[in-house]
Amino acid sequence: HERARFAAANDELLTVGLRAGRLQALMYPLVLVVWELTTVALVHLGARRIDAGTLQPGELVAFLGYLLQTAMSVMMCLFLLMHMPRAEAAAERVREVLGTPPSLTVPASPVRRLPGPGRLDLHDVGFRYPGAEEPVLSGVRLTAAPGETTAVIGSTGSGKSTLLGLVPRLLDATEGRVLVDGTDVRDLDPALRAATVGLVPQKPYLFEGTIASNLRYGRPDATDEELWHALEVAQAADFVREREGGLDAPVTQGGTNLSGGQRQRLAIARVLVVRPRVYLFDDSFSALDATTDARLRAALREETAGATVVIVAQRVATVRHADRIVVLDRGRATATGTHEELLRTDPTYREIVHSQLTQEEAA
Repeated sequence: HERARFAAANDELLTVGLRAGRLQALMYPLVLVVWELTTVALVHLGARRIDAGTLQPGELVAFLGYLLQTAMSVMMCLFLLMHMPRAEAAAERVREVLGTPPSLTVPASPVRRLPGPGRLDLHDVGFRYPGAEEPVLSGVRLTAAPGETTAVIGSTGSGKSTLLGLVPRLLDATEGRVLVDGTDVRDLDPALRAATVGLVPQKPYLFEGTIASNLRYGRPDATDEELWHALEVAQAADFVREREGGLDAPVTQGGTNLSGGQRQRLAIARVLVVRPRVYLFDDSFSALDATTDARLRAALREETAGATVVIVAQRVATVRHADRIVVLDRGRATATGTHEELLRTDPTYREIVHSQLTQEEAA
């Protein structure tokens, strides 16, 4: 019944849209035809009166000018009347968005300082999208210590990206707690949280401007030397030097003038400039070739030696050298261990590994 009502509403919207489009397409040429025919008739009648001596040429020209102004005003009024309903509907949607209370609230007395080095703990974390029948995450426990690399792996739709989104509060856990140095992320000051947790999303977004302005997004006072260092670590310095202007090379909105791998490397460099205590990489190496991926991970291992690093990846080669690997299956952490331990004990991880690597490569 709901599907039938939705289809009927779509058909009605299509009919109304086609009718409005036909009227709008007809209105402009119709007004022009009326105006041109009226002008021809007036010039013909005016010429006959001028020839008879009852009308001056200047009077005819003035009358035609007044008529043009009147016709243009009428045309603008017609356009205004046609666009008013659309403008009212758009304004109502804007008011609804502006009037929607934020789902992520700032605490009255936020924590503005963390004493620890950036230990990340997830205690029985669960998350359910509003209106969803099943939770995306349920009872997830995870510990990521400073100086270690923790990897999260699982099949598509297992909740890996949602899990990382809970740490910088892109989403709020509906169950359990997400702690950084023993403090719930919901109690942190937004500025402190942004400086403590650095997230590189799976599909990074670059802003219109220059490469330097994008790298300084989280730290405006960063020097050019610090930017080049971050680019070297992210394996992006070579292609930045090749671009005209270097750091001042233009970047279009969304980074559409860059390839997917270049956008990922610039996003990684942008996080490195901030130097947070917790690094979150959400499948941030998927657009890189194997050689660049290996060089980047080796450079990151040295650059983030004292920080907490959490990597979400689809490729086993990206996570196999992590200190701890967490296997997510249908929103639950089913196993934790090193690559060798999981290969022996966990069938889900073993299935993922054997789907990507041969038995010799896996060993």
